[in-house]
Amino acid sequence: MKFKVEMLPNYRIAFVRRVGPYGPANIEVMEKLKIWAKEKNLLESATLFAIPQDNPEITPPDNCRYDACIVISKDYQLGDSICESELSGGKYLVYEVKHTAEDIHKAYTDIFPSLISNGYQVDNKPILEKYSGDVINAPFCEICVPVKP
Repeated sequence: MKFKVEMLPNYRIAFVRRVGPYGPANIEVMEKLKIWAKEKNLLESATLFAIPQDNPEITPPDNCRYDACIVISKDYQLGDSICESELSGGKYLVYEVKHTAEDIHKAYTDIFPSLISNGYQVDNKPILEKYSGDVINAPFCEICVPVKP
């Protein structure tokens, strides 16, 4: 698999969390975030992240956390209707993937052998699915895998 190495900055984010098995219900969480962001005029040219927080091979499916996030400026004032956090930056391998459930699932299967064969070790941070620019119509996303420096 082709990838590029990027140093991602720290990001301040607003997010919506879902707890439960990963799958189609995650789309609903992202849609909820997009509706909130559109109401706040934040969606145009936004950077969104989907973050599966847990490994479903280790964590029971009912306990898996999925966060739908949008990058917000340092000075943006959030209300109580949404959660806030910071994404930790660092060194990431970035894989461009067609934005379909099938292609994303296949990428997750192929990424780990690719990164090991290229001599990288996964860092202890969540993998990020990054959506930039026109996120409504974008045919691709980036899977960003944190690696040890």
